Amino acid sequence: MLLKVIRKGTPLWLLVFCLSTAVFAQRYKPEFQNRLAPFVSSPQRAVEKMLEMASLKPDETLYDLGCGDGRILITAAKRYHVKAVGIEISDRLARTAEENVKSLGLEDQVKIIHGDFMQTDLSAADVVTLYLMTAANEKVRPDLEKYLKKDARVVSYDYPIPGWTPVDQAETEPSRYGNRHTIYLYQVPTSFKK
Repeated sequence: MLLKVIRKGTPLWLLVFCLSTAVFAQRYKPEFQNRLAPFVSSPQRAVEKMLEMASLKPDETLYDLGCGDGRILITAAKRYHVKAVGIEISDRLARTAEENVKSLGLEDQVKIIHGDFMQTDLSAADVVTLYLMTAANEKVRPDLEKYLKKDARVVSYDYPIPGWTPVDQAETEPSRYGNRHTIYLYQVPTSFKK
């Protein structure tokens, strides 16, 4: 008797399973497929050192590729009085960054774009900040070379950009665990030359 129920119920169970899987996959399918790095927040001391090395001026525009919760953008807007644009592929993080910007009343200075920075025109950027692994930096390098204007600066936390030569680099102060991190500063087109 149990075998009859299982045999008769199996096609219905299989249909329900397939439909629910299809609905789940569509509902939670990532909007963007080009996720180049996981979210790891930059320590505030590293953010401050990155922005210091970038030598930001009040009339400039900073782009943060993979802006996460917006901390680089917020610090740049508050301390250096620049326009700041963050591009974030994660819907959750983009919303968090927007909420953080709004809570500080910085909407006139900071814009968050929920999108893929590999599909973004970066030509308005005077400074670009990155916290991507070396392989991801290599993928974004052609866009940086294509879009960035002369004398634009690129600041990369922890990972170099393959094929470019930094004009400066510095180590962060040691963390409470003794870890030090390297910050690389590049300038267009000086860094392109070997």
